Amino acid sequence: MPIPQLLVHDHKDNVGVVVVEGLEANTKMLCCVTHDNSTFELESIAAVPIGHKIALKDLKAGDTAFKYGEDIGKIIADVKKGDHLHTHNCKTKRW
Repeated sequence: MPIPQLLVHDHKDNVGVVVVEGLEANTKMLCCVTHDNSTFELESIAAVPIGHKIALKDLKAGDTAFKYGEDIGKIIADVKKGDHLHTHNCKTKRW
Protein backbone atom coordinates (compact mmCIF):
# COMPACT_ATOMS: atom_id res chain seq x y z
CA MET A 1 0.00 0.00 0.00
CA PRO A 2 1.37 3.45 -0.90
CA ILE A 3 2.36 5.79 1.93
CA PRO A 4 0.24 8.96 2.30
CA GLN A 5 2.02 12.25 1.70
CA LEU A 6 -0.69 14.40 3.30
CA LEU A 7 -2.74 13.78 6.44
CA VAL A 8 -6.13 15.31 7.13
CA HIS A 9 -7.76 14.75 10.51
CA ASP A 10 -11.43 15.45 9.83
CA HIS A 11 -13.67 15.73 6.76
CA LYS A 12 -14.54 19.34 7.68
CA ASP A 13 -10.85 20.34 7.52
CA ASN A 14 -9.84 22.51 4.58
CA VAL A 15 -6.08 22.04 5.06
CA GLY A 16 -3.87 18.98 5.43
CA VAL A 17 -0.34 18.45 6.74
CA VAL A 18 2.58 17.25 4.60
CA VAL A 19 4.11 14.17 6.26
CA VAL A 20 7.01 13.40 3.87
CA GLU A 21 10.34 15.10 3.17
CA GLY A 22 10.96 16.66 -0.22
CA LEU A 23 7.39 17.10 -1.51
CA GLU A 24 7.80 18.71 -4.93
CA ALA A 25 5.45 20.92 -6.94
CA ASN A 26 3.01 19.08 -9.21
CA THR A 27 3.08 15.88 -7.13
CA LYS A 28 -0.10 13.80 -7.11
CA MET A 29 -0.35 13.16 -3.38
CA LEU A 30 -2.10 10.31 -1.63
CA CYS A 31 -4.06 11.98 1.18
CA CYS A 32 -5.48 10.13 4.17
CA VAL A 33 -8.31 11.30 6.44
CA THR A 34 -7.30 9.88 9.80
CA HIS A 35 -10.83 10.04 11.24
CA ASP A 36 -11.94 7.10 9.08
CA ASN A 37 -8.83 6.14 7.06
CA SER A 38 -10.47 7.21 3.80
CA THR A 39 -8.16 8.45 1.05
CA PHE A 40 -8.22 10.86 -1.87
CA GLU A 41 -5.73 12.39 -4.32
CA LEU A 42 -4.67 16.01 -4.51
CA GLU A 43 -1.98 17.63 -6.65
CA SER A 44 0.49 19.97 -4.95
CA ILE A 45 0.97 23.33 -6.68
CA ALA A 46 4.20 24.11 -4.83
CA ALA A 47 7.05 22.31 -3.12
CA VAL A 48 6.01 22.19 0.54
CA PRO A 49 8.20 21.29 3.53
CA ILE A 50 7.28 18.46 5.88
CA GLY A 51 4.98 19.67 8.67
CA HIS A 52 3.57 22.53 6.60
CA LYS A 53 -0.03 22.75 5.38
CA ILE A 54 -1.64 22.49 1.95
CA ALA A 55 -5.08 23.87 1.05
CA LEU A 56 -7.63 21.17 0.20
CA LYS A 57 -9.81 23.68 -1.69
CA ASP A 58 -9.59 27.26 -2.91
CA LEU A 59 -9.60 29.61 0.09
CA LYS A 60 -10.29 33.33 -0.07
CA ALA A 61 -8.96 36.11 2.16
CA GLY A 62 -11.24 36.24 5.20
CA ASP A 63 -12.00 32.49 5.21
CA THR A 64 -11.22 30.36 8.25
CA ALA A 65 -8.61 27.59 8.07
CA PHE A 66 -9.68 24.31 9.71
CA LYS A 67 -7.23 21.62 10.83
CA TYR A 68 -7.95 18.81 13.33
CA GLY A 69 -11.59 19.86 13.03
CA GLU A 70 -10.69 23.19 14.69
CA ASP A 71 -10.33 26.82 13.62
CA ILE A 72 -6.57 27.41 13.30
CA GLY A 73 -6.56 30.86 11.72
CA LYS A 74 -7.75 33.42 9.20
CA ILE A 75 -6.79 33.34 5.54
CA ILE A 76 -5.16 36.71 4.73
CA ALA A 77 -4.39 36.10 1.03
CA ASP A 78 -6.18 33.87 -1.47
CA VAL A 79 -4.86 30.29 -1.58
CA LYS A 80 -5.47 27.88 -4.46
CA LYS A 81 -6.36 24.24 -3.91
CA GLY A 82 -3.09 22.31 -3.58
CA ASP A 83 -1.00 25.34 -2.62
CA HIS A 84 1.21 25.94 0.42
CA LEU A 85 -0.61 27.44 3.39
CA HIS A 86 1.67 29.12 5.94
CA THR A 87 2.31 32.47 7.64
CA HIS A 88 2.38 34.35 4.31
CA ASN A 89 -1.32 33.61 3.72
CA CYS A 90 -2.76 32.53 7.10
CA LYS A 91 -2.59 34.20 10.51
CA THR A 92 -3.70 33.04 13.92
CA LYS A 93 -6.75 34.73 15.41
CA ARG A 94 -5.20 34.63 18.88
CA TRP A 95 -3.34 37.95 18.53
